[in-house]
Amino acid sequence: MTITPVADTTQRFSGKWFQDMAIRYAMVLVLIVVIAFFAYRSARFGTVDNVTTILIAAAPFALIALGQTLVILTGGIDLSVGSVIAVSAMTGALTAKTFPDQIWLAVVAAVIVGFLAGSINGFVVSVMNVPPFIATLGMLTLASGVAYVIGNGAPINGLPTEFGAIANTQVLGLTIPVILMIIGIIGFGVMMRRTAYGLRIYAVGGNRLAAEIAGVKTGRVLFSVYAISGALAGLSGVMLASRVISGAPTLGSGYELDAIAAVVIGGASLMGGRGTVWGTALGLLLIQTLNNGLDILTVPAYWQNVIKGVLIVAAVAVDVWASKRRA
Repeated sequence: MTITPVADTTQRFSGKWFQDMAIRYAMVLVLIVVIAFFAYRSARFGTVDNVTTILIAAAPFALIALGQTLVILTGGIDLSVGSVIAVSAMTGALTAKTFPDQIWLAVVAAVIVGFLAGSINGFVVSVMNVPPFIATLGMLTLASGVAYVIGNGAPINGLPTEFGAIANTQVLGLTIPVILMIIGIIGFGVMMRRTAYGLRIYAVGGNRLAAEIAGVKTGRVLFSVYAISGALAGLSGVMLASRVISGAPTLGSGYELDAIAAVVIGGASLMGGRGTVWGTALGLLLIQTLNNGLDILTVPAYWQNVIKGVLIVAAVAVDVWASKRRA
């Protein structure tokens, strides 16, 4: 039977095709609807200044969400990033106060501390075979305690003004954290799609045993993703501390939940093996757009949490349903 071009086009743009496209790009459609709604309700929402505000708010979350994406793609989870942000911020602030003429040392120290915390997570998970939930939960408590120890239970204030320049300096109209966010999304997106390392991460998350049989050093991959997640949390910590020119032991509290939410809303599976960096970026943008728009409309914070919770559950439900359809 010969299919004419008209018939082929009809099949391609059938109801099933539109349904499949709607499922695949559901979060894009949701984001468009959310933006249109807030733009309609408030003229302030669509301004350049407000878009800049959304990007600045998203930047620290983007760094930890990128690390969380790698971890979740391997079938794990990192609950410690919020506390790692705190201990890294405190370390960076203390270093800046001790060496005010060498501010760059603050950034290096914060990233190193984050990397060490992530490396410990990676060692416990990959070598000692402790479940990621337990391993990173322990690091969450440990890092939070160390953050308080560094400041003797109090924030570190009186930092040099140069420390604030780390996050508040603008290049081509964009702050340093926003530039790092853009570079990170593009860099990690390319890495996951175009490099052997990215393929190994997907392989470990898809089927660890099969990956080992294929010759993938699964232990090294697991160690590396947690180390990267920790280093990105460290960088996020020093950027957050620089923005307010202060180190606080409570900085980053609860950030791990928003990072995980961004990854899940972006279409990643908590079972591992499926998800993209671009999806995480989309999920992060959706969350920050919601936060910003609801603030402009003066919606109470508790209702904002309710809305985000519903969105997370809906995203997971759509993902499960789509998986069953594909199966």
